[in-house]
Amino acid sequence: MKRTVLLVLGLHLFIPFMGQAQKQTVHVQQVWLNYFNQTRFSDRWGIWADASLRTKEDWTNDLSQVIGRVGLTYYLSNQTKFTAGYGYIHHYPSDNHPQVAMPEHRPWQQLQWHNNKPNLRLMQWVRLEERFRHRIAAPDKLGAGYNFNYRVRYNMLLALPLSKKAFAPGTFSGVLNNEVHINFGKEIVYNSFDQNRFFAGFFYHVNQHDQIQAGYMNLYQQQAAGNRYRSVHTARISYFHNLDLRRKKQNNGPGH
Repeated sequence: MKRTVLLVLGLHLFIPFMGQAQKQTVHVQQVWLNYFNQTRFSDRWGIWADASLRTKEDWTNDLSQVIGRVGLTYYLSNQTKFTAGYGYIHHYPSDNHPQVAMPEHRPWQQLQWHNNKPNLRLMQWVRLEERFRHRIAAPDKLGAGYNFNYRVRYNMLLALPLSKKAFAPGTFSGVLNNEVHINFGKEIVYNSFDQNRFFAGFFYHVNQHDQIQAGYMNLYQQQAAGNRYRSVHTARISYFHNLDLRRKKQNNGPGH
């Protein structure tokens, strides 16, 4: 499995450089603050919730997005789960709408699975999103209706312990994480490749279930024009909050 992990990580690391022959690349610096919650309330059912606050540029100058998502999760096993939900994204004024915020509605479906070993944790997901972004009529005015496209995302996270007590409360783990975004749909012409996010940092294990994640992420994104790119240098801090509300006698649920 380690060879497979290294192969996939290698392919992901190559993706951000595919378009760098293009000279029109803008570099910005942002801070992302994230909260993720997965709560399991029975052997088969649970919920997902997350929220994100993102700055615009120069680390702390203005805001670019606020995101909230909720979802209902079905556990195929303790290692594999399917979630379907809804996300709302508030895009603060930007280049193509400098005087008005743009709302986005985003239904999403996701298959997530884990491969946990004593000294290695691997998490992967495939997510499909349906993006309804409000049309812009003028720099200071929203238009009627929505632009629409699909986006598929593949995310892989690898965690390795940095102490003898692997993944124990109060210890740290090193983290490598990469996520690829691909656009498709009638309105997508030049930017089928949307973006790649590569993250390197660490987990602090608060307890057996919760972690604080911090580190550096590079987001390399192709713009709709096709020949323009953004390289976003990001300080990313996340809290992962996991709750299991099942009774103790039920904790040997599906997959055992």
